Amino acid sequence: MKNPPQDFLPVHGGQLRLIAARYGVPVEQLVDFSANINPAGPPVSALAALNRALADPATLAAYPDLELAELKKTLAETSKILSENIAVANGFVPLLEATLRSFRIARCLLPVPSFSEYRRTLANEGVEVVPYCLSQENGFSYALDSLLQAVLEEGCDAILLANPQNPSGVLCEAERMQRFIEMAAEHRIKVLIDEAFMDYVPAESLTQAAVEQENLIVFHSVTKFFAIPGLRVAYAVSSTSTIEDLNRRLAPWPVTTLASSAVCAALQDDAYAEETRRKNSLRRTWLEQELARLKIITYPSSTNFLLLRFAKEMDAPLIWERMLVEHQIVLRSCTNFEGLAAGHLRAAVRSEADNERLVDGLKRVLAR
Repeated sequence: MKNPPQDFLPVHGGQLRLIAARYGVPVEQLVDFSANINPAGPPVSALAALNRALADPATLAAYPDLELAELKKTLAETSKILSENIAVANGFVPLLEATLRSFRIARCLLPVPSFSEYRRTLANEGVEVVPYCLSQENGFSYALDSLLQAVLEEGCDAILLANPQNPSGVLCEAERMQRFIEMAAEHRIKVLIDEAFMDYVPAESLTQAAVEQENLIVFHSVTKFFAIPGLRVAYAVSSTSTIEDLNRRLAPWPVTTLASSAVCAALQDDAYAEETRRKNSLRRTWLEQELARLKIITYPSSTNFLLLRFAKEMDAPLIWERMLVEHQIVLRSCTNFEGLAAGHLRAAVRSEADNERLVDGLKRVLAR
């Protein structure tokens, strides 16, 4: 079996229809470990909110609230900040685009490996990107003193970080990150932090700090943790003046009434959130242990995904394809993660049954 062509491999997770068409596999037979979506599915509370909204014809006949007042109020209450410190959009990218224009960023340090949309968005906005390779030996953790030194030496006016880091899932503790932000502020360096997976370790979030730090903006994705990515909702938190400027740069009506209703309900479902964190921790620990028995290295993730490193003699793209064709399991190809050495694949943490199926499939593929 030949390796899948590099120009075919999806640049994002969750592209099951594309993969099914390419390999002639019924899409309903595929088990998706490539997208880091909560395996519990959407909260019942969110589904109920959607049903109530659809029962009222006015939901679809009227424009959404231009100010998104109820959504911002709910986000503010759950984040323990004020609505005036929140900007909302239909995904992370529009918020990052608006931030780059608002901060007038010209040159940005980008630690890699990282989510491919970071570089793409920076480049599309005319920002010069300076990649900084993280150490695989240190598990892709942030050496903050070295990062600040690199920012200054390279003449950057900003740095874009993910915390927890993607694709490794490694967390940088809030206390360490706070010191870095304060040092960056002394040099007028803007710090942009994507906390897309911080819902799994909310105590380490810098959301509240972003309100006070003029050089800091924090981004959040609502939809991954609550398993509603089809609704496309993200938000940014920063100082009042920064958020005012961001809101002027965002397109009107960025979020639908249906999405707003579902997210408001999901955010207030504390039982769902607590159970998600509990189960994810147990499942991730089990999966780490089972993968270790197969001699597959993983990194210390704080999220709902694991970055897998295979031995040098193993062909990761071929493993990816065999898992798909022979076991109908879709892993995340990591070939488009800049700065990530060959031999890596990423796997979401799913249900117990799915995780067992993943381990069994890998065991069979590696034994050949």
